[in-house]
Amino acid sequence: MRFDTVIRNGTVVTASDTFVSDVGIREGRIVALAANLTEADEVIDATGLFVLPGGIDSHVHLDQPSGDGIVMADDFDSGTRSAAIGGNSTVLAFCMQEKGQSLREALKIYHAKADGKCHVDVSFHLVITDPTAEVLGQELPALVEDGYTSLKVFMTYEGLRLRDDEILATLDTARRTGALVMVHCENEDAIRYLIGRHEEEGKFAPKYHATTRPVAAEREATHRALSLAEIVDVPIVIVHVSNREAMEEIRRARQRGQKIAGETCPQYMMLTADDLDLEGLDGAKFVCSPPPRDKASQDACWEGIEQGVFDLFSSDHCPFRFDDPEGKLNEKGKRHFRWIPNGIPGVATRLPILFSEGVMKGRIDINRFVAVTSTNHAKLYGMYPQKGTIAIGSDADIALWDPHERVTLTNDILQHGADYTPYEGLEVRGWPVRLLIRGQTIMERGSVVEAGQGQYQSRKRSNLIADTNSGASVRP
Repeated sequence: MRFDTVIRNGTVVTASDTFVSDVGIREGRIVALAANLTEADEVIDATGLFVLPGGIDSHVHLDQPSGDGIVMADDFDSGTRSAAIGGNSTVLAFCMQEKGQSLREALKIYHAKADGKCHVDVSFHLVITDPTAEVLGQELPALVEDGYTSLKVFMTYEGLRLRDDEILATLDTARRTGALVMVHCENEDAIRYLIGRHEEEGKFAPKYHATTRPVAAEREATHRALSLAEIVDVPIVIVHVSNREAMEEIRRARQRGQKIAGETCPQYMMLTADDLDLEGLDGAKFVCSPPPRDKASQDACWEGIEQGVFDLFSSDHCPFRFDDPEGKLNEKGKRHFRWIPNGIPGVATRLPILFSEGVMKGRIDINRFVAVTSTNHAKLYGMYPQKGTIAIGSDADIALWDPHERVTLTNDILQHGADYTPYEGLEVRGWPVRLLIRGQTIMERGSVVEAGQGQYQSRKRSNLIADTNSGASVRP
């Protein structure tokens, strides 16, 4: 058999196995895993490298409306370029429904933003902000059949959050259609009350973003979201968990037999609330929701990754420029933390941080790394086994990793649209040196091909919904 491409002499890693093998690729798919594959138009020598499934980042915000006068730093061109730099072959971005807008109108806008501009493959989660009878009764069921099989609801942010009855109605529609719902869990009423108290006391600096969004507000909302899902009897994903208390709500729900997936992010393992308390307005760089917590919360999030409470490790990439009147330092944001855009960049740094801090420091093995950064995302969001693994018949989405390469993270190497990285100066061990998507090299040593190689991915229903045995179904 002759191949288009053979990757030779590398160590292949999946979520369950590690083995030395050549990888034969033809017409964009993996067609052989064996020793001594030689007949190929292109041979890539992977001696000393790990051959991993391309990363899948299932929590990415790109080119999203962010309020009057505020502009998100990444469009689909720059955001997916940065994703490729970090070893990701697929990103799942959010299609934000605005009030009074149909879901199909929103999708038309987002497809126009993405078409022909992506360096890696892309798919959309639907964000439901206006769950009218028409949206839930007609549009959403039809769109799930069309391959838009996941959606997100917010319990915080005025203009985005849903009331409990609206969440129940959305969850019930998801149950009937087979969609999977992601939930942002923070208690908006508590947050607004605390903001008022801070304003009375003249507390407006960036650090007060964290004290107005305490752990209890996240824990309560997490418990409430799980309770609403239990009432309707539908699986959900609790996203960007920042602390032990919310994590334990997920653990207890699983013990009760609920089908739940949990997600955490690099910022909750690498940053703390102290980062918001920097001189001047530099703390604005670290404003995100939920906010970073403390060292004990960092340890808890690592425990969640190690013990399997968290199935997903995502970036929640939500980039804004810092020194920009349309970004973090807009005029109102300079005067009050509540007007600082929420979010930090991280799509390029997600994988290197977990590889360095997790695999290289012995917290997790490399199979667990693959599971929480690629395979589980593919399973949970209806892309497996086309994506998320190295197997016969799967797309040849492959990242070659040099475990010995040391890189100091600086903003200039990440190629995103933001003017900073919250991880500036952090040295990581292990770096993706080449990325293939469907057998074509997209990135090699920091050089990314022209946009347009990425394709939109229609998706199946989630394995979490299809499986009837346990809430741990996304795990390998």
